[in-house]
Amino acid sequence: MSYNKAFKCFIASSTTLFALFLTALATPSSADVYAAENETPAMRQVKPALERFRDGIPHFLAKIEKGESVDVAYFGGSITAADGWRVQTLKKFNDEYSPSKFTEINAAIGGTGSDLGVFRLEHDVLRHNPDLVFIEFCVNDGGAAPEAIWRQLEGIVRQIWKHDLTTDVVFVYTFRVGHENDYLRDSTPRSVAATEILADFYGIPSLDFNIPVVELERSGKLVYQSEEPIEGKLQFSTDGVHPLAKGHEIYTKVVWDAFEKMKAENKTKPYPTPECRREKLEKTFVADNLENAKLVPIKESQLSGNWKAMPSDSPLNWTKSRLGDDVFVSDEPGAKLTVRFKGSALNVYDILGPNGGQVFVTVDGVRSKNPIPRFDSFCTYWRLATLYVASGLDPNVEHEAIVEIDAQEPSREPVAFRLENPEKELAEPKYHGHNVWFGPLMIVGDVLD
Repeated sequence: MSYNKAFKCFIASSTTLFALFLTALATPSSADVYAAENETPAMRQVKPALERFRDGIPHFLAKIEKGESVDVAYFGGSITAADGWRVQTLKKFNDEYSPSKFTEINAAIGGTGSDLGVFRLEHDVLRHNPDLVFIEFCVNDGGAAPEAIWRQLEGIVRQIWKHDLTTDVVFVYTFRVGHENDYLRDSTPRSVAATEILADFYGIPSLDFNIPVVELERSGKLVYQSEEPIEGKLQFSTDGVHPLAKGHEIYTKVVWDAFEKMKAENKTKPYPTPECRREKLEKTFVADNLENAKLVPIKESQLSGNWKAMPSDSPLNWTKSRLGDDVFVSDEPGAKLTVRFKGSALNVYDILGPNGGQVFVTVDGVRSKNPIPRFDSFCTYWRLATLYVASGLDPNVEHEAIVEIDAQEPSREPVAFRLENPEKELAEPKYHGHNVWFGPLMIVGDVLD
């Protein structure tokens, strides 16, 4: 780093650190999420906060100050995929921050968390060169251990900044029924707390949408979940997770208010420049983070048996926008995918569906005890998924993984409760087959020829 850049980074960082010191005096809980250098990260409780600006969004603010165009990526699950806060905030930015023009990068996929996100980041986000990335995974990461969340989210952050240091990142935390129990105890859900600890390490702003939702319910102005509107109360959702329009407006207000505050704060106490992020990349929060996770297309030479490329007229052709052009399909028992690789983990980015089959996985000669269905209780339709093949491997030795289609179909009973006439519908062709649909490999390491 040049002397001038280092000096600017020091001045900006000193101002920010002083502000953080004052904040810590007022709210001691904000300091308890820092991990000492070289200390093994430990999970801690984190107090709720509507907004923590940390090192802010300097690149975004500089671009709107100049009236330049801004590309905004929305990276998350179904709550972000909906035509809700994503659409509303983009419109608000375009309406209020003119003449800057804001373009959306919609990188949200329902039912997915940061475990898939860290692999698909390059394809779905980085190749579009975003100026700002919103990351929304706290609901879908809710069942993950903090250590897994740290590996995945740190991998995402480091990939973003290694691609472009100037790209701003903002974590957002959405609500689901059950989260209120933590907030009413003046705490946060595990996935939120884990992300906050990482956000402190990297200086990333975070916005907690849970807080206004819980406060409105506690004051008698909102109902978390109801099939029908209730007079005098805001109907947040019908399922306890996915907001209706008014619920999304709560989220949008949090974003807008926070961005306006950061805009004002940056004028009086400028945030550290994006160049300061280079120093943050010099050390990691967890050594085994997934910054080297990537997608690698399957080659025909890795397939044996009857496989075909997904035809252009397939009703599942929409999946190629996420899986890429090389999607292979087979319904032949015994058909195999064989991958030789050096790395710590290997998965397959694939599809679950009503007529999905099941597979056996063999890694370094050890076969899975039971077949793995490419079908589950949600499979009244087809959706993107991850076939977990191997993890925790020695990254320094060569490995071989074989995925083979089983001769038996998986049980379709798990989906029966969703059907009007299960006996009749499960007898139809829609719910029969050995089909598998394989997109790219998801690997931490390298595929060997």
